[in-house]
Amino acid sequence: MKDSGKIMYPVRVSENRRYFVDQNNNPVFWLGDTQWELCRSFSLDDARAIIANRKDKGFAFIQVMLFGVGDGLGKNINGDVPWQDKDSLVPNEKYFKHVDKVLRMAVENGIVISLTIFHQRYRGHMTLEKARQWGRWLASRYRDVPNIVWSMTPEANEAFIHILRELAAGLREGDGGCHPITFKPDPSPFTSSFIHDEKWLDYNCMQTWKLVNLIYPFIKIDYDMKPVKPVVMAEGAYEAGTEYGFDVTPLWVRRQAYYSYFAGAHHTYGHNDSWRVLPTWKSALDAPGARQMALLRKILMARREWWHLVPDQGVLAKGGRVSGEILNLGARHKDGRWVMAYLASPCSVSIRLGMIKTGGGKKVVASWVDPRDGNSIPAGHFAGKSAESFTTPEGWEDALLVLE
Repeated sequence: MKDSGKIMYPVRVSENRRYFVDQNNNPVFWLGDTQWELCRSFSLDDARAIIANRKDKGFAFIQVMLFGVGDGLGKNINGDVPWQDKDSLVPNEKYFKHVDKVLRMAVENGIVISLTIFHQRYRGHMTLEKARQWGRWLASRYRDVPNIVWSMTPEANEAFIHILRELAAGLREGDGGCHPITFKPDPSPFTSSFIHDEKWLDYNCMQTWKLVNLIYPFIKIDYDMKPVKPVVMAEGAYEAGTEYGFDVTPLWVRRQAYYSYFAGAHHTYGHNDSWRVLPTWKSALDAPGARQMALLRKILMARREWWHLVPDQGVLAKGGRVSGEILNLGARHKDGRWVMAYLASPCSVSIRLGMIKTGGGKKVVASWVDPRDGNSIPAGHFAGKSAESFTTPEGWEDALLVLE
């Protein structure tokens, strides 16, 4: 297998159920962006610009709410409401033709749309009695649009399980099961794994809001569940967000993402100005955190067979931390081809070199990678199998240590 970065639709869950693959069974690196209003509040020209920008930065998935952030009755930029007479079984063709065009743009740019079709705000209009028929109609309409994964976003509350089941059944009937289905709880902090055993749930999603300290333990719980399902950390603190009581800096954004991947999950980024559609949304597309997510993708994809990453704190003989807001996390290739450690602040750690299979008397080559700019500097060559100590380069905010 190989990951060329080009997705051949549709996306599905891998055979070992840890990650995602395309129709050629090539691994697909889930780096997501959040553009909840993409199908509602942007002109087609602006939507095209957003999608192209995300493609250029290496985002493979964009999370979108079909009806935007609202009660499901709001008008789109053209003044069209999604449902006639406020009835979910009487869709407005004009509204959905605009959606059609946005989805087609995503196809043309190799972007997968994680399309949220239900939120608890819609429950006054999307009733249990109507849910299955609505899901069937929607999935039938987009059955041949290959770049979709379905998402639903009510509370992590048993009261919603019945409507989720009906919606999922309708989606399966409408598209024949060709698009994966998930559920991302809202509000946070919650994970969808409280209904992990639901057969329609293809992968687990979570939302941690500002609580970065919950990312690792939430993912650890979901990662260890049986049957195995991929895990997506789908919503954390938005870059430059204003509601958290602290500044969401690029460093904070990087920590959320690296914690996700090194704990064994996938990650979705978001910027405050984008999801709120503020006048500054265009400049937010090139915010430092967004650029550094692109670097993260390049850094991790540069490691051979990233899809064989196994979270393993055993990589760190000393200095590992899995609780609190400042973590040091280790990961390894399943066959010992490399080990990595993400260090969320300046520190010293000790790495077990014996976890790397060198063979033929070859030495272990160590290097530091700066998550801010992707630049790499040598960290030494080692012939032994014992633990070696490393200290983050001076002036770095966080660091990635790679040994291979």
